[in-house]
Amino acid sequence: MWGGGSQAIFNNMLAVDNFALFFKLLFLAIAALVILASVDYVSKFARFRGEYYALVLLSTLGMMLMAATAELIAIYVALELTSISLYILAGFLKDPKSTEASLKYLLLGAVASAVLLYGMALVFGFTGETHLGEIARTIQVMPPQALLASPALILGIVLLVAGFGFKIAAVPFHMWVPDVYEGAPTPITAYLSVGSKAAGFAIILRVFYSAFGLPEWLSLDWGLIFAVLGAIGMTLGNVVAISQTNIKRMLGYSSIAQAGYLMVGLATVGLSPAADILGRSGLLFFLASYALTNLGAFIAIIAISGKLNSDLIDHYSGMGKRAPLLALALTLCLISLIGLPPAAGFMAKFYIFSGAVHHGLLWLVIIAVINSVISAYYYLRVVKVMWLGQPAS
Repeated sequence: MWGGGSQAIFNNMLAVDNFALFFKLLFLAIAALVILASVDYVSKFARFRGEYYALVLLSTLGMMLMAATAELIAIYVALELTSISLYILAGFLKDPKSTEASLKYLLLGAVASAVLLYGMALVFGFTGETHLGEIARTIQVMPPQALLASPALILGIVLLVAGFGFKIAAVPFHMWVPDVYEGAPTPITAYLSVGSKAAGFAIILRVFYSAFGLPEWLSLDWGLIFAVLGAIGMTLGNVVAISQTNIKRMLGYSSIAQAGYLMVGLATVGLSPAADILGRSGLLFFLASYALTNLGAFIAIIAISGKLNSDLIDHYSGMGKRAPLLALALTLCLISLIGLPPAAGFMAKFYIFSGAVHHGLLWLVIIAVINSVISAYYYLRVVKVMWLGQPAS
């Protein structure tokens, strides 16, 4: 997939290609940083340290399988391996907030898994295949009239979008994000915000590019679906983030907005899946830069919160004087999340926005640029509090 040749193993269930390799390396880097960030945190706040690290590694294994699977049943198994590990990790602190976060994540995740499984069943019922390549070939030989007349296939695709939308925290499947991000252990919040999201986008690209990217009408449809969801998501996430006082909750809504920006790249790939190099390379670069930048922000927050014993933004007042290196690290990460030059976030947005304009999505790029300006308010508010606020006595 996407150049460099591809091989299949385990009866064509797993693909060995550049796409899978990129995401495997990304997931391993994320897991390594999360484990390093967890050492002091787990020693202070959590019991069962061995189980904690084992669950992080299990979820990482699931994410790596998600990036490589080319068969619907294997996709579901890999996704559940990741999800169940994360449900447990979200409630690892055993306090009321952490338990509430885990329970909400579990219940809503179970519903999303059921929706996803039903969508897979409908696609299988229509095509008679579970392998993504065979699904694509079956759809390709069918006349467009037969495809359009099939409510089962259309409903199956819609349910797949809904199920995967939960995993990437896309609107309107984002209800779990703020409470789970606030209540989960901070290293796991970081892991959820980058690892789970990257895995969700990996599987969306694999499924929709491999199985539904061939017929023109199908690729057009799912590209526009993601464009509309992206516009709604980035707007809602940024607007609600403005009023947040808890930095973890603020970054939770920020991650919803970031998913909206990523959907600009998805929409671009969907509108031209066979030939578009700019859109897909920009999307992968955005994913990598967002993952490392957001993870860096959370690592700084873990260190600062360890000193303050608080996640409230107002309590960060004067951190530029008390811990200038931590404040500087967090500032640089927030600037990149805004997309200001010369940060990596600026180049990432430039690439995906350029691809979108090239494929006629100027309206979506205008919405995204306006939302980037809105996001600057709440990101720079944290910077202002840290550098211009007075340290608490």
